[in-house]
Amino acid sequence: MIRINSNPLRLPENLIRLRREKRITQEELAAFVGVTKASVSKWENAQSTPDIFILPQLAAFFDVTVDELLGYEPQLEKKQIQKIYQELAAAFAAEPFEEVMEQSRQYVKRYYSCYPFLLSMAALWVNHTMLAKTQEEQQEILAQVSDLCSHIMEQCKEVGTSSDAMMLRAFSDLQLGRHAEVIETLEEALDPYRMTQEDSVLIQAYQMTGQTQRADAFTQIRMYQYLGGLVTDAACYIGLHRDDLTICQETIRRIDAVNEAYGLSAIHANVMAQFELQAASVYAMNDMEEPAFERLYRYGRILCWMLSDDHLTRHDDAYFNCISSWYDSSDLGNRAPRDKSVIRASALGGLSHPAFAGLADRPEFEKLRRMIEKAG
Repeated sequence: MIRINSNPLRLPENLIRLRREKRITQEELAAFVGVTKASVSKWENAQSTPDIFILPQLAAFFDVTVDELLGYEPQLEKKQIQKIYQELAAAFAAEPFEEVMEQSRQYVKRYYSCYPFLLSMAALWVNHTMLAKTQEEQQEILAQVSDLCSHIMEQCKEVGTSSDAMMLRAFSDLQLGRHAEVIETLEEALDPYRMTQEDSVLIQAYQMTGQTQRADAFTQIRMYQYLGGLVTDAACYIGLHRDDLTICQETIRRIDAVNEAYGLSAIHANVMAQFELQAASVYAMNDMEEPAFERLYRYGRILCWMLSDDHLTRHDDAYFNCISSWYDSSDLGNRAPRDKSVIRASALGGLSHPAFAGLADRPEFEKLRRMIEKAG
């Protein structure tokens, strides 16, 4: 159980520490402030708190800010954000869902002005919404994600964080059936007719200023992101054309070639797993059982590989050798965004797609299910 201090301020211990560092007694501090020794004693024993007008005087005496005196931390460092996220993700896998959700909400209230942290909590909720018992609870959580992301977009001046919040809000709104809002939010931001050469311009600027390593890392990361986006879009594309088998098969063939060229099943495992599942569903809907099973087993093998202990973090390969350090520097870190047991449950949930109803009685399907259940 993650314990969250209901009183996040640390005034009592800070007063004791600061007073001892200054080597003064409670009587001397009381005399400076103009109160009794008993008042100072009660402050240090958390029996009472100083009057609000005394706080600036105390802070000035100890040469600290009022926030430092109180121990108030409105912002979190990146490592702290990663730690809280991973602790809550582990708790979702081991503790009652409602309790962990309440813990995460308390964190949000405590750090409501730390926007990178709020974004990580919004991502945490999205990644664990499926654990809620009812569809109504799931919808409520998604609505909270949307509201939290709106708060970030309205208040955060950091472009990257605000942009990520916009995408996460759009995803939540899509699940909530707010389709018009999604279009309104994203249509202009993702306009394909806008100028889109900013990546190459920045890379050239890095080169011209002698920042070769930054140019190399940035180029790798963008290529890596675009490859993931390509596979995700391709999965959407075959979903759009599931009634046109020719288009679907050609799209699958091309993604297979990209996967083979770049080893995406290893470096973009989750993205490729979702693509294989989508491809399997298309084949199943077209009564092509053998290709459907081939794709389902690809899906299963990728998931089993992900669930092995060594692969819950993102790894570099011989070509992309900057990816793990990039993930390490992100707010969520390089660990999987969900616990192993949650990933397994989600993977098994993918097999319940209606397209696979006609395959569920086959021994091969049960073998696949058991393979995923035993993975990791």
